[in-house]
Amino acid sequence: MSTRELRQIVNGNQVSDGAGVQLKRIIGSPQLNMLDPFLLFDAFGSDEPQEYLAGFPPHPHRGFETVTYMLAGKMRHEDSAGNSGVIESGGVQWMTAGRGIIHSEMPEQEEGLLAGFQLWVNLPANEKLREPRYQERTAAEIPVETRDNGTNIKVVAGQTDTGTQGVIDNPFVKPLYLHVELPAGIEFEQAVPETDNSFIYVMNGQLSLGDKQRPLNSGQLGVLERGDTVRLRAEQASEFLLVSGQPLNEPVARGGPFVMNTREQVEQAFADYREGRLA
Repeated sequence: MSTRELRQIVNGNQVSDGAGVQLKRIIGSPQLNMLDPFLLFDAFGSDEPQEYLAGFPPHPHRGFETVTYMLAGKMRHEDSAGNSGVIESGGVQWMTAGRGIIHSEMPEQEEGLLAGFQLWVNLPANEKLREPRYQERTAAEIPVETRDNGTNIKVVAGQTDTGTQGVIDNPFVKPLYLHVELPAGIEFEQAVPETDNSFIYVMNGQLSLGDKQRPLNSGQLGVLERGDTVRLRAEQASEFLLVSGQPLNEPVARGGPFVMNTREQVEQAFADYREGRLA
């Protein structure tokens, strides 16, 4: 086995997005532009409704997937294809924008709180113009693995070493998306493909990563070196995300809500949006 060591620590930047939603942008920031296939990673959390209630009014996407994972509060969504629903606390929505969709995401508070994450995952060139689709799962539908040492693992995508299978199907980058809670002093280990790009985001607590036991603190994202095993220890009671996926190794051309392979394709997406051909 080769243990993945900590390659880079990213603290992210506070930004305003949508109609003024305050969030922390970690991937897609000056510190870390992207981590193929991951294009963007935002953490949002507030108990001040004025920081988020304006939400994300209708906006387009093409060429990638958005993953919204809610920790507190709700996110009501509607789109140009007639889909609508609510992502509730503990639930996940994995949306494949494909050839194009226009949707809105409007927060709804619970006891004043809103918290969660949004991850953008690239699509391979031959899938960028596929039909849009949603995979939406409630908290009750996401498997939770509980171990004798007090470890709890919520398995959104991929599979744990003991065989608990997540609820998201993605054949393109074969992602692993785990939400892990570790008691103080407990070690955690998870196999990942050698060729994956992987990161850990610490929601709270402090971790020591790899054989070198480098520290990663609450609010920090750690990019991991290559290897086939993630190994870490909780120095105090900790909660974190482990996300991993196969890189696409393809050209990336971005233009706001569109992610394609060439500048010409991005310009075409803007033209399609302006002329009502996106969805």
